Amino acid sequence: MPTAIAVTSADLALPPQDERTMPAVVLDGLDGHPLDHALTELHALVERHGHVVVVCSAATPEPVVRRLYTLRSLLESDRIALFRPDLPPLGVAVLARQLRQLASCDLSPGVLASAGRLLAHYIHAGAVLGSVARLDRVPVGLKAHAKSWMPGTRFAVLAHPEPQFVKAVPGATLKGPEFPTWLLLAKGQLPGDWAAGLGAQWQAQGVRETPLPAESRTWWGTGRLIEFCGHLDDLSVLYQLVTSVRQSTCHWCGLDVIGDRCVFCSAVPPAHEPATPRALEPRTPA
Repeated sequence: MPTAIAVTSADLALPPQDERTMPAVVLDGLDGHPLDHALTELHALVERHGHVVVVCSAATPEPVVRRLYTLRSLLESDRIALFRPDLPPLGVAVLARQLRQLASCDLSPGVLASAGRLLAHYIHAGAVLGSVARLDRVPVGLKAHAKSWMPGTRFAVLAHPEPQFVKAVPGATLKGPEFPTWLLLAKGQLPGDWAAGLGAQWQAQGVRETPLPAESRTWWGTGRLIEFCGHLDDLSVLYQLVTSVRQSTCHWCGLDVIGDRCVFCSAVPPAHEPATPRALEPRTPA
């Protein structure tokens, strides 16, 4: 069985991108189940798939995160990876789907898990906000905070890969990706015209919509938002990016990995080189 890619809520399990995209395992309400029930469920998942990568956001409730670490500790398993990328919730959902796409390929569990850190660099994630008064994850000046109290004022914020901040007015733009992407929109309580216009500004191959993740309101500090994410969606490109990076063997658990850290055991190789992809070459995922 392929490595399982799990998420902590159903709204982080985006619809399959293609027929090869593996279904997400949803660990919903993990902190609300009895400990022995959750332990049995996760143990069965590991036994069925061999390895499990759990992807969650920085806005995932702390009781859920603590329960995950407790379960991993009780199982004494180095076959469970907990991956919490520095992305807004919609970006986390996109990254989890990319890993689900790659799970159908001939990638070892260690390479697949560590691919998340590499692919995150190619995700452009942000939001249009009706208020930045409670935004503490992206640098915001005092003047912008004051303007948040003015009715009708909106701000466009790019949180990743590099923070950007502009007033969402006609003609304003955010620096986008320099490679072909798709734009995914998750609408909250604001009209989506300005965010949809990013598709043309970023020369996106298309624009799709999805429901807003519940954790987005916590991450961005407001429910008056439209979250957006520019991302790669072609499996062959994702596969090429991952396989273009030199692999090494984790000296602690023995898994093949890319990058400077094993996601399963958190060990850092004694000597490593940064995971930088080479020029793209035509390759077909196995």
